[in-house]
Amino acid sequence: MTEPGAARRLAIAAGIDIASVVAFVVIGRKNHDESGSLVTGTLKVVAPFLIALALGWVVARAWRAPMAVNTGIVVWLVTLIAGMLLRKFVFDGGTALPFIIVASLFTLLSLVGWRFLAEWRAPKPAAGT
Repeated sequence: MTEPGAARRLAIAAGIDIASVVAFVVIGRKNHDESGSLVTGTLKVVAPFLIALALGWVVARAWRAPMAVNTGIVVWLVTLIAGMLLRKFVFDGGTALPFIIVASLFTLLSLVGWRFLAEWRAPKPAAGT
């Protein structure tokens, strides 16, 4: 990743992924009228998913192609599965089926969806090149 703009794309991809996971938690807490401190409550819920997101980046080697859909699929799967396992077994949080379904759909749309749009909008090489 030495071409011009590579570091910028990497930072953008990481920022969007982190914002997506945080948005998932903040929206969920707001919809469920979660009590307690906004900051500590949000941190407790978001922590397993941010840890899993970092793991997903490592597994996918996301720094190589941070905006690729295939990268997003690996990042999404690892974030979802590892996040749920960490939430249940380390952070003592709930993993009810409706939560897993909503988390699956939201994170699929946010972690893979933006990459799909980025690939779709990217300039295509001229035919025959």
